[in-house]
Amino acid sequence: MRGRGLVRSLISVYDVLHKRLSNTIGVLTNQFGQRTYSVGSGGYRKIGHRSLCCLAAILPFIFLTFIASEGYFQTHLSEELVSSTQFSAAVNSIISGFNSNSSCDVFSGKWVYDKTYPLYNVSECPFAEHGFRCQNNGRKDQDYMKWRWKPLSCDIPRFNPSDILQRLQGLRVVFVGDSMARTQWESLICLLMQGVADKRSVYEINGKKITKLVPFLRVRFSSFNFTIEYYRSPFLVQKGSPPKNVPKRVHRTLKLDKMDDSNKRWLDADILIFNSGHWWTPTKTYQLGCYFQVGDSLKLGMKIEAAYQKAISTWASWVESAVNTSRTHVFFRSFEPSHWSGSWDNLSCKVSRQPISNLKRIRGYLLSQISWDVIARMKAPVTFLNVTTLSAYRTDAHIGKWSDKPDVPDCSHWCLPGVPDIWNEMLFSSFFMRGRRV
Repeated sequence: MRGRGLVRSLISVYDVLHKRLSNTIGVLTNQFGQRTYSVGSGGYRKIGHRSLCCLAAILPFIFLTFIASEGYFQTHLSEELVSSTQFSAAVNSIISGFNSNSSCDVFSGKWVYDKTYPLYNVSECPFAEHGFRCQNNGRKDQDYMKWRWKPLSCDIPRFNPSDILQRLQGLRVVFVGDSMARTQWESLICLLMQGVADKRSVYEINGKKITKLVPFLRVRFSSFNFTIEYYRSPFLVQKGSPPKNVPKRVHRTLKLDKMDDSNKRWLDADILIFNSGHWWTPTKTYQLGCYFQVGDSLKLGMKIEAAYQKAISTWASWVESAVNTSRTHVFFRSFEPSHWSGSWDNLSCKVSRQPISNLKRIRGYLLSQISWDVIARMKAPVTFLNVTTLSAYRTDAHIGKWSDKPDVPDCSHWCLPGVPDIWNEMLFSSFFMRGRRV
């Protein structure tokens, strides 16, 4: 069985290399001198004996070179990613590093304790909703706020609000996604407010209170002439009424081939950050009478993973056709794992005091691989913020019982300050390393 698994993994590697080699050939040339390696046309089923030998010959050098320089072995291959699916995801991450303009992969590293964190006092930030303020809601320990992410071969620049406020002047930043996107949106506002002298100059344009019930929020930093917006769209695709003459259990459908109705409002942003994942579960779909639809066809037996892939493919087509990527820098943030115990119909939540040191299983890892596989095939430039693995270590940073509803434990959302602040540090680090204005 191991032999078969290895063959499947090698086939997955070949498939990825075949799709991505045109983008990485320049880097391979630099790695191996003037001699370059090419892969013949056709899919992996057409591989001949010589091609397999060449593939077997060059893969160890690619792996060893990148592992040595980027430290992937420690954080990717040691996390018991033993299935061919997980192995393929790890390989995708390795190959994606070749396309970076920087020698630093910020997504591979470890959490280090830093007494200078957190970067803000949540009690002084009116834009952090009550449910995310764990300290204000009775949490006594503070260590969960004092961890920062340390890449293996570099450092992420510490978030400098004064500098970033200047860089954001005149721009429009838009977050689109589920409640995790809203948490990151709130985190970014709180981080930036540390550099604002007149706090009254920062306000929600329509005077709305920051709650999960509001589908659209827009905060303006008037002294710096920019806005940070949030649009609620947990699936990114359209939700609507089902076709006629469907089973009674079908109350709503997700139209996987149509974008969310609010998509036109996302356009003309300078920075556009998407996420989707936490609502793609049985409890948020089938059990609520929500099924999948493509065209006029209801897909009653469609698996959630297949539906997610179709939805992300629809999103990718929309980005390529509707977004002016010469102006707008598009990000897609990967799935951030929750830390519930048990099965979907019997979940329990226990928040630890420290990050875990070893990963044996990452809940939702498949969704991250699916989104990355779709993005890797896109022609439009999209930056994939791979926060899945680094967030998986943080069993200590969830809301737990310290929310506005203490009788409803929460091992999905994150305390503020906390992990979402690190996502924002990585967001702007990615911009810096690509030589963009921000």
